[in-house]
Amino acid sequence: MRNFLKLLIIAPLALIFLVFALSNRQNVVVTLDPFYGGDDPSTMVVLPLFVVLIGATMVGVLLGGVATWLRQGRFRKALRDAKGQVETLRGENESLRAQVKALQAPANSSTAIVPTRAA
Repeated sequence: MRNFLKLLIIAPLALIFLVFALSNRQNVVVTLDPFYGGDDPSTMVVLPLFVVLIGATMVGVLLGGVATWLRQGRFRKALRDAKGQVETLRGENESLRAQVKALQAPANSSTAIVPTRAA
């Protein structure tokens, strides 16, 4: 069932990607020089438009993921601290249970002294 759902989602996305790539094959000039004058070919790259758009989208997704991961750092730290505290309390709980069992053991044994009434 899971494979079918993956296919149901991935197949249309692949088809959309293919149609997008085929319809945007014209070349564009990409340069990171804001003062581009057009006379220095070493500062420019000629790429198909779909490569530029998909590449920009991928960079945006990656930057957004990194920003989200950094922003959630405080929550991950709080989780680590809480897990450490839970382990400490769990150990303390087990030691207290052992102490209670040790204190209750003589009262339940058959060798305990039972007071008798004098007649």
